[in-house]
Parts: sequence; structure tokens; C-alpha cells
Amino acid sequence: MLSIIIPTLNEEKYLPLLLEAIRKQDFDGDLETIIADAGSEDQTLEIAKTFGCRVAPGGLPAKGRNEGAKIAQGDTFLFLDADNIYLPPDFLKSLLEDFGKRNLKVATFPIYPKGNRFDKIAYGLYNFWTWLTQKILPHATNSVLVKKEIHQKVGGFDEEITMAEDHFYARQAAKFGEFGFIKTKPVLTSCRRFEKDGRLITYSKYLIAALHMLFLGKITSNIYHYRFNQYSQNPKNEA
Repeated sequence: MLSIIIPTLNEEKYLPLLLEAIRKQDFDGDLETIIADAGSEDQTLEIAKTFGCRVAPGGLPAKGRNEGAKIAQGDTFLFLDADNIYLPPDFLKSLLEDFGKRNLKVATFPIYPKGNRFDKIAYGLYNFWTWLTQKILPHATNSVLVKKEIHQKVGGFDEEITMAEDHFYARQAAKFGEFGFIKTKPVLTSCRRFEKDGRLITYSKYLIAALHMLFLGKITSNIYHYRFNQYSQNPKNEA
């Protein structure tokens, strides 16, 4: 069984898009979707129940993912963010087929923004870098496919980390099993953080955080002021 685990906090505007994309998947395997909620005050939980999701208590993304994994029944976990707003219809099928054929234990895949040309170029470069360094510097951004036993060996996501916990998780998981970058059709993500904080500031944070992780180790203080979902708003056409 595949367990899809999504941390949420006030995601009533974006979560339905992701859950609808999951529901429309051309996938005939066993599947469950788990929402790990950090205390939403909007309609997030009602939406989750409408789509038949299981619900776990959450917190910051690392804690939410861990709490979701605790109740997951699958032998493979797929961690997504709530604002991954579009999955190609054959996404799960192609992802798991390649995962199995390559005998991978942990993997990531290309993410593209539903944004402007600059965003698409920036994400394209990042996806290329992730593919290029998959054997020497495993890392992932918000979207990770992993075998349950590897997640358990790692001890889950490090809940002390305040930013780039997914990078650290992928690096640790790769010590226990083969890591790979799977070239699926692109998953689309919202640009709400860029729209709210500004592209220069946000991309600068991402770059500095990546260098911090590479040379100084995990980020356990909030020195980069990276917030968990202060960006909920009506989805709009960002293309």
C-alpha cells in the first residue's frame, strides 16, 4: 500500500486541488491519504474528511510528516506539501514503476511552479541540479518517496530543524538505501510564498539555507524567518 502524507495548516484553498488530483490518478494499487493537521481554524479538516482522508495531529512540517507516518498502513510513504496543486494523471503509476525498476529506497522528482517564466527557469535549474547530484549529494524539496523501513531507520524527519528538513531527511535516508531522482512529468506547486515575501528574498533564503546545510549542518534556529504556511489565500492564475 502507498500512504500519501500531507502536513497542513489552514489549507482550505489549496488542499482540494491536491486531493482532487490524487483522486483522479490512473492508479489501481492500494492507496491511503493522511492529513497531518497543525490546528487549522478553517475548513481544512472538513475537506480532508470529504475526500476520505485519515487525519493525524500535526505541527511544523517535520512533526506533521512523522505523525502521519505513525498511523500509515502502507509499506511506502509519499510526502507531499498541501500546495502541490497539480499531479499528472499517471504520476503515481509512473513514479512507483520507476521506483521499483531501479530498486530505489528513497526518491524525489521534479517540481515546477505555477508561476512566471523566471520561476520556471529557477525551478528547472534546481531540478537539473538535483538530478545531477543525486549520487553524491542527495536532497529533496518537500516531496519524498520512501520505503517505510528506511523512514524508520532514519528515525523520521528531524523535528529540531526549522528549514530544509527535507534536504536533511533525504541525505540521511540515502545512507540506508539507494536514492534516486525520478523523471516524472512535472508536479506543479503554488508560488504563494514568492508572491507574499518577494522572489528575491525567498530565493535568497533557499540558496543561503542550502549552503548552510552543506557547510554548517542542519538549521535548528529560525535565523531565516521561514514560516509554516502564513500564505493561505485564494488560488489564482499564476501562469
